[in-house]
Amino acid sequence: MIANPVKPKTTRRPVFPFTAVIGQEEMKLALLLNVIDPKIGGVMVMGDRGTGKSTTVRALADLLPEIEVVADDPFSSHPTDGDLQSEEVRQRLANGETLPIATKQVIMVDLPLGATEDRVCGTIDIEKALSEGVKAFELGLLAKANRGILYIDEVNLLDDHLVDVLLDSAASGWNTVEREGISIRHPARFVLVGSGNPEEGELRPQLLDRFGMYAEIKTARDPEQRLQIVENRTTFDNNPHAFLAAKAEEQAKKQSQIVKAQQILNEVNIDRDLRLKISTVCADLNIDGLRGDIVTTRAAKAYAASDGRKDVEVDDIKAVISLCIRHRLRKDPLESIDSGFKVIKTFNQVFGIEEE
Repeated sequence: MIANPVKPKTTRRPVFPFTAVIGQEEMKLALLLNVIDPKIGGVMVMGDRGTGKSTTVRALADLLPEIEVVADDPFSSHPTDGDLQSEEVRQRLANGETLPIATKQVIMVDLPLGATEDRVCGTIDIEKALSEGVKAFELGLLAKANRGILYIDEVNLLDDHLVDVLLDSAASGWNTVEREGISIRHPARFVLVGSGNPEEGELRPQLLDRFGMYAEIKTARDPEQRLQIVENRTTFDNNPHAFLAAKAEEQAKKQSQIVKAQQILNEVNIDRDLRLKISTVCADLNIDGLRGDIVTTRAAKAYAASDGRKDVEVDDIKAVISLCIRHRLRKDPLESIDSGFKVIKTFNQVFGIEEE
């Protein structure tokens, strides 16, 4: 999802700026790292009601620069990157066609709680396919979210089968719809963000494990911080354009940081010794499978890239490891997810760091 440099956004509805979101550092960090490297696998955000989860996700989508797309392609295919192109676009390129190119804002798609599988995945018009001999496909939310952000509020209340479908598409980058012997496949590369309130039930461990990162957000308890949040929101609601203008420089800096990080990500190196220690932490914590090892390595590289560096350091790993593996710890069904204390304690032991 590498994007173009900053462009002014004057025609769209004002969105609360990402840099004005106070607190919720875990969530903001997890979202930024997933935007830098979507292969991290998305983020699950659990926290109290009214803590600005959806506001923060919308703010991130608005912060991202515009991306280049094939103008007449419904899947927002990339003009040159074959991994981000639909099969139709690939065929047109193979035929030597010159494709029209446009730019568009990175889209955020909200998945409604009562959505059906057809609404999510798309449907094939069998009657049209049989009568006209064409693959008539009605786009689903996965197609619209390609190269964007797919946000699911109250994901813990969503049908498990639908969550499986979403996670499969997020992991493979493709969505396949089959009906009556007709099959349509399209790219579905998106940053998957799920949120929920733990009071309304936890996600099954099998599904939770497939989210790359897990962030917890809590209601601010400090009166000064609460007041600042309320004042920011009130100022924005009273005069959004003036508020956005005041934050424009900060927004531009954050946007530039993301773009630069995306550009150097593939050049970031992590020493074998550090990778071995990451795996040692996961082994010592009895983490099932290898997702924890893989995601932590990816997140540490994205963290280094966000700081403009091409070599991962121990502090980069420490900053992300709790977000990547605490939801993968084996636990008693009656316990809540570890806050990260157990992970950091094991991390310090493996990396030989004295506990503060």
